[in-house]
Amino acid sequence: MRRFCLFFSLAMIFILNSVPISAFAYSYGDPNEEKVAEVYKQMSEKLNKQPPNFAEARKIFETVKEEIDMHMGTEPSQAVLSALDKKDKKAVLKNMEKILVLNVARRLENIEKNFEQYDTSKRLLAKAFATYEALSPIVQAKDAALDKQLRDEFDKALQSLGNPGLFGVGEKKANKEQFKKSKDMILTSLQKQFGLKSLKVGHFSESETEKPQEVEKKEWTDLSELKNWIPIAILIVVIAGVVVYSWRRKRA
Repeated sequence: MRRFCLFFSLAMIFILNSVPISAFAYSYGDPNEEKVAEVYKQMSEKLNKQPPNFAEARKIFETVKEEIDMHMGTEPSQAVLSALDKKDKKAVLKNMEKILVLNVARRLENIEKNFEQYDTSKRLLAKAFATYEALSPIVQAKDAALDKQLRDEFDKALQSLGNPGLFGVGEKKANKEQFKKSKDMILTSLQKQFGLKSLKVGHFSESETEKPQEVEKKEWTDLSELKNWIPIAILIVVIAGVVVYSWRRKRA
């Protein structure tokens, strides 16, 4: 019996060690590259050429125009297109930066609405942070302390989501009030920094507009990924071994 207990203990240690540490730790994981943020970076690259390539910048912007119109109304897109027509590089980038702020607001507002849905909330927070990453150099150049504070608030927001853990391991309760405090600080700071009159981002909810194919790469706990079944498969094998071992001992 002692050998059996030792075998079972060693097996459980192996299983727990085989689970990626990131499953229990707080991490943004893959930020799923927010498309509008990537478009902003690509447009900046084209516009920073000598001379600025407004035609290419417009083509790049057109890839997200429909999504922006759906979530934020037509005004933001019209402002960008008007600046492109006038070949006003500064106005184009400034209006794109405002769109990114609105996108951060959209993501954070949807987290608050779907706060109990851990996987969805964590993914949306990753997208919000990926958007802020595109704005970070601008904030840092003006106020490095604010940039650090905003990053800290994103970390606090992540921790506030809690963690459902795995088989009870690493479980941590969520704290919605803490999330709301971090969200308000982030949005108030960005609104002031980029000069937006309002952060209203439309009436569409995340569940109504997010397409399954846009979910991209998910966390390792997504059981649709074959590799994520490995710890569970090992556990099943161990349990089966225990049952067979016990049955044979009874017959002996």
